[in-house]
Amino acid sequence: MGKNFYEILGIGRNASDDEIKKAYRKLALRYHPDKNKNVQAEERFKEVAEAYEVLSDKKKRDLYDQFGEEGLRRGPADQRSDAAESFGYQFHGDPRATFAQFFGSSDPFSMFFEDMKHIFMPDDDDFPSGRDRRPQDPPIEHELYVGLEDIASGCTKRMKISRLAVSPNGLAVREDKVLIIEIRPGWKSGTKITFRKEGDQLPNRVPADLVFIIRDKPHSVFRRDGSDLLYTAHITLKQALCGHHLVVPTLQGEPLTLSTHGEVIHPHSTRRLPGHGLPSPKDQSHRGAIVISFAIKFPETIPKQLTSSLARLLPN
Repeated sequence: MGKNFYEILGIGRNASDDEIKKAYRKLALRYHPDKNKNVQAEERFKEVAEAYEVLSDKKKRDLYDQFGEEGLRRGPADQRSDAAESFGYQFHGDPRATFAQFFGSSDPFSMFFEDMKHIFMPDDDDFPSGRDRRPQDPPIEHELYVGLEDIASGCTKRMKISRLAVSPNGLAVREDKVLIIEIRPGWKSGTKITFRKEGDQLPNRVPADLVFIIRDKPHSVFRRDGSDLLYTAHITLKQALCGHHLVVPTLQGEPLTLSTHGEVIHPHSTRRLPGHGLPSPKDQSHRGAIVISFAIKFPETIPKQLTSSLARLLPN
């Protein structure tokens, strides 16, 4: 039998988006393995993250409600559609990435500490009674450049790190580890993903946190402004005055057409094509626009025989 994501979050099947978020917030704080030392806490933390990933996304939730976990993973065997078959959802396996995206930080406990007192009863063995008093090195930050195509659809990045560790015989050794970063569609430049205590493991010190900061990789066609994509169309003065059928590229590969016939394009004119930009990081069913600005190429000179004609045709 597949997982019951509603039961994992402790909510009903008709739960609203706000109820899903509240349930995840409470359970993620309760079972975070850095705070909850119960042997089952880490597995519960992962289950809660997966349940939230599915139920907070309308497409995943609809597929899960209709076909269950098996349909979510592979598409329904008897009614498999192209969309379902190509969906192929698998949980990325990193509940800390889900946690960091939801709270905006991998360690919100400093600001939520008072809330934690209300989440845990005073006699709850899961609530930590003390803090690690060892000094911790400052966070180590790395910039992670992601292409706009990957921001548009989401992707998984595997980051190989090398760090010092202490072997069982007490010697310092260097080990490699692969960290999985799940880039969610629409993530903004500057988004931080923190892996706690993944730095060098040195005696009598708490390992530093590793922080990956999302940056936009320069694109050959577009610039980004939030969820909008900025595109500059290069046109001639004749096209600006007389109209033009403009072909506008998209990240999805299918170009769009825009006709400016009957209009005069001014140097500061812009046009918006809604719904063709990047998805909103908070609601992926909404997308920004492609915003078109125009670079008008003016002629270097005008033939003398045309000067008087233009002077009569153009307004003062």
